[in-house]
Amino acid sequence: MFFKNLPFYFHLCLPLNQTYMIQCTDQNEWLIIVNPNAGNGKGEKDWDKISDLITKENIRYVVNFTERKGHAIHLTLEALEAGYRKIITVGGDGTLNEVVNGVLTSKSCKSTDITLSLIPVGTGNDWGRMFGIPLDYERAVKIIGEEKRLVHDIGKVSFYNGEGKQERYFINIAGLGFESVVVSKTNYQKDRGHGGKLIYFYNLLTSLMSYKNTPAEIVIDGEAKHANVFSVNIGNGRYCGGGMRQTPNAVPDDGFLDVTVINGMGKFEIIRNLKILYDGTILSHPKIEGYRCRNIKVSSDSVLHTEADGESLGHTPAEFSIIPASINVVYGTKLIQ
Repeated sequence: MFFKNLPFYFHLCLPLNQTYMIQCTDQNEWLIIVNPNAGNGKGEKDWDKISDLITKENIRYVVNFTERKGHAIHLTLEALEAGYRKIITVGGDGTLNEVVNGVLTSKSCKSTDITLSLIPVGTGNDWGRMFGIPLDYERAVKIIGEEKRLVHDIGKVSFYNGEGKQERYFINIAGLGFESVVVSKTNYQKDRGHGGKLIYFYNLLTSLMSYKNTPAEIVIDGEAKHANVFSVNIGNGRYCGGGMRQTPNAVPDDGFLDVTVINGMGKFEIIRNLKILYDGTILSHPKIEGYRCRNIKVSSDSVLHTEADGESLGHTPAEFSIIPASINVVYGTKLIQ
């Protein structure tokens, strides 16, 4: 692990199993959290190129590398305690999710004191796509230099797993049912070095063969309904799965969650309608229902597995809610409501 301070440049060689945080003395200094494994190792391979571009943009920073899953949460907590209020993530949507969870669970400051930005090196870039943050590093760095800010809502999900009830925050999209099965397969393959832009789509197709719909009760802002769930997507953002638009009208600063329920569709019907998962017309299908709410609860006799921002979590019963105006984010293009 090493740190890099600007305008003074240095490397500090330290044991990889230890975490160090330099006290922040300048509120304009950014902490950069790099996931070296993001994008099948692009985080590590491309870091020198990215850091050169950041230097040219005269952005002052300290950098820290993650060493394991969940590490970005702890690095964020330590950074906020050390006085940092501006964080850049270099990684994918999962790294961004971990930083958000660090910010929202910190006792060191209010989440609205924090400004968050992203240089995407993952395979999905679903959150960045919504805000016009490109995969081109030079353009992504220039967006950070411009520092146009939006006050972003944050979602919260409670769920169950082997350790009982737990909570997780999400910035983009959470899901139940089929979506979570595909995410779990994709994460398993990524952890073993098998990635790429088509991996999610491949797992989507292969998972269809064995997946069965699950009867569930869905309570939306206190109103109960029953559905034979293929999937439920709860969106604070619009994109997931490398460009799918399952909550196509979601707005990240309106104080609401957009919910899409795919109800009673069979595998062959899904295959015939794959196009609408990507082109923004998903809510036009008669078996797909859309809602806008502040709270949604899902329960089922057979468990539905959950995910948030592409991170596998646990299972039902699950509850999702919105925390309006939670964190400042740097954007390239602002959504038109």
